[in-house]
Amino acid sequence: MPGAHATGLPQVEQTTMRRRSSPDVLLECVPNVSEGRRAEVIDQIAAAFAEASPEVLLLDRSSDPDHNRTVLTLAGPGPALVEAAVAGATACAQLIELTRHQGVHPRMGALDVLPFAPLGAATRLKGAADPDLDCAAIAERAGRRIAADAGIPVYLYGAAAGRPDRAALPAVRGRGFESLRAALAAEGPAAGGQGPGRGPDFGGPGLHPTAGATAVGAREVLVAYNVDLADADLELARRIATAVRERDGGLPAVRAMGVELARRGLAQVSMNLLDYRVTPPAVAFAAVAALAELAGARVAASEIVGLVPAAALAGTDPADLRLRGFTPDLLLERRLARALDTHAEVT
Repeated sequence: MPGAHATGLPQVEQTTMRRRSSPDVLLECVPNVSEGRRAEVIDQIAAAFAEASPEVLLLDRSSDPDHNRTVLTLAGPGPALVEAAVAGATACAQLIELTRHQGVHPRMGALDVLPFAPLGAATRLKGAADPDLDCAAIAERAGRRIAADAGIPVYLYGAAAGRPDRAALPAVRGRGFESLRAALAAEGPAAGGQGPGRGPDFGGPGLHPTAGATAVGAREVLVAYNVDLADADLELARRIATAVRERDGGLPAVRAMGVELARRGLAQVSMNLLDYRVTPPAVAFAAVAALAELAGARVAASEIVGLVPAAALAGTDPADLRLRGFTPDLLLERRLARALDTHAEVT
C-alpha cells in the first residue's frame, strides 16, 4: 500500500509510535496485585495489563504465596500505561475477592497499589511541561479513569497526592481493607477525598464491595527488598523492622514491617528502600543481620522483589547479601534493554 510499511500502519503513525516508545519517554509502572497463589488468575491479570496497548512492556512479575501478592513491572509511554492501568484494574476486580483474601501483606484493594515512576531521561516525577512525561499527572489521569471505567475508588498518594496527609502510602492504606471499609461506613456519604475524612479522591464514597480501593501514586524508582530470618519469630522480625525503619529513627528512606512466612518456617523483615542511593540493599542487609545476630537469630537469605537498578548493587557482591535466585537478568536496565530490542523486532 502506498505510504505504508509492511505493518499496514501509515508512516506518520509509525513515526509517532517510535517516538512514544523511545527509551527517553518511558515511565515505570509497578502494579501490586492482591493475588500470589493462583497462577491462572495471575496469568490473566498480567495479560490484561500487558495487552492493553502494544506500547506496554511487561518487564517482570514476582509472586509470593505467603504475602499472597504479585508485583508486576511495566514500562511504557504515559498514555499507554493509563490504558494498561484501567484494563488491569478491571481484571483485578473481576478475579479477586478481598473478602476471601488472606495474606501477611496489608492491602486495601484487589489492585492494591499502582505507582508511576520516572524512567526515561525526558520523564519527571512532577512538573514536566508535557503531561505525558509527568508521573504525577499520569497517576491522576489513571486514577480518574480507574474510578470512572472500572468502578474502583482511588486514593492518590506520593507526588500525586491531593492532600499532604496522603503523601505516604502507609497513611493512605492504614490497617487495610476491613478497617478502611468500617471507617468510611462510620463517616457516611459525606466522606470525601478533599475533606478531612477517609473518603477516596475519585469514586466512592464507599469501597468496592469485593475489590476495595486502589492507591495510585507517583514516586521515584525504589527497591523492594526482603531479608528472611531463621531461628526467629514474628515478634523479633517486628522489633527489627521497627529499629531499621526511618519513621522510628532507623535508616533513612526505609519503610519496614515484620511478617511471618509460615510456608517456609521463617520470619521476614520486608522493606521498601525509597531511595537506594541513600540506603542501598547492602546497608539494609547489614543492619538487619546485626540486629538478628544480637537476638540469637541469623539471616537465611534475602531477595529483591521485582527488578533492581544496577546502581543499587554497585560495588556489592550479591553473594554477600545471600540474594536468593539473583542473576544479572534482574537488573532493571538489562531487562528494559532486552524488552526494547524484542519490541523493535516485532514492530
